[in-house]
Amino acid sequence: MSTINTPTMDRRSIPDRRVTARTHGRPAMSALDYIAMVLLIIGGLNWGMVGLFDVDMVGVLFAPGSTLTRVVYVLVGLAALYSVVTMAKMAGSKRS
Repeated sequence: MSTINTPTMDRRSIPDRRVTARTHGRPAMSALDYIAMVLLIIGGLNWGMVGLFDVDMVGVLFAPGSTLTRVVYVLVGLAALYSVVTMAKMAGSKRS
């Protein structure tokens, strides 16, 4: 009599193919990554408007020199630093 061999890999240990297909092997972006991206887009658009039209939209929206305007500028700067660190990590992981 022949016996049926048990599978060598348990199905639960196989990574979900949908995640791999969606991210193409890259790690998925976290909420912090999306927040940083939105802040960088806001900062980039603001600098573009300053350069093209001499209009500071953050200053227009929250009053020039106000505390809220400075908070937005600091958050955009922190988002840029976070993105630099993230990019350096990604570049370092590709070398390995």
